[in-house]
Amino acid sequence: MKPLLLAAAVLLFAPAAAHAQVAAGALPNTFDRPAMPVQAVEPVSPAPAAAPLNPAAEDTLRKVIAGAQTGAIDYTLMTDDLAEKVREQEATVTPLIQGFGVLVAVDFLGSQEGMDGFAVTFAEAATEWMIALNDEGKITGLLFRPAE
Repeated sequence: MKPLLLAAAVLLFAPAAAHAQVAAGALPNTFDRPAMPVQAVEPVSPAPAAAPLNPAAEDTLRKVIAGAQTGAIDYTLMTDDLAEKVREQEATVTPLIQGFGVLVAVDFLGSQEGMDGFAVTFAEAATEWMIALNDEGKITGLLFRPAE
């Protein structure tokens, strides 16, 4: 699970790095010539996120979270290998998710590398979740982390 979490962290940070490079490239180069007058630029609002890769992703994610909060994770939603990995971590993860409090909101963030990302807000925590479903609708990848 740790490699998946690390991979998700890298994936989620990649867009921010790309934006930082664009912003730095827009600065005037005062070393080659005198500084040009600064012109006001209209802020660019980000395009709204497209729909999840799998339309069932949000509903499935909500089911997993509800199961963890009640202490009854539905492993039939997962592939056998993922279910085995989640079972190994259930004793640690379930109390953690229960400590987040009541689910307040689930907002789609975007998709990367075949996974759909969601901002999941609870009464006591803000988190980011990644979920991937196969063609049969089974969860093949699932991870979460604190929101940044």
